[in-house]
Amino acid sequence: MKQDIFQAIADPTRRAILTLLAIQALTPNVMAEKFDMSRQAVSKHIKVLHECELIKPEQSGREIYYHFNAKKMQEFDHWLAQFRQNWETQFNQLDQLLTTIKKQTTKQGRRIRNSKDRYGYQQFV
Repeated sequence: MKQDIFQAIADPTRRAILTLLAIQALTPNVMAEKFDMSRQAVSKHIKVLHECELIKPEQSGREIYYHFNAKKMQEFDHWLAQFRQNWETQFNQLDQLLTTIKKQTTKQGRRIRNSKDRYGYQQFV
């Protein structure tokens, strides 16, 4: 069964494994030492990451080294880019709105106090 990439990166241990593998290829035993967990626990995380194609195994003698698959992460980043552009647009619009409100309140002779009412809203004077 192929794992969902979102489920794979949702786990903090798997994200930490990806971070380590982005620096250098490692064996499961070395990963287990770095995380102070059993080889079997690391193997379960490796299985999920491998099923999502976020890491690639490479046999070297009797050891298997796992490498970070930057190409797969790049595909994921391209998919996220469409949302990132939308977020940036919305944040820019919000920034413009807040700037306009601030100018209007300044023109009306009101100043914004640095205190909030009992509900946590900014007070205007």
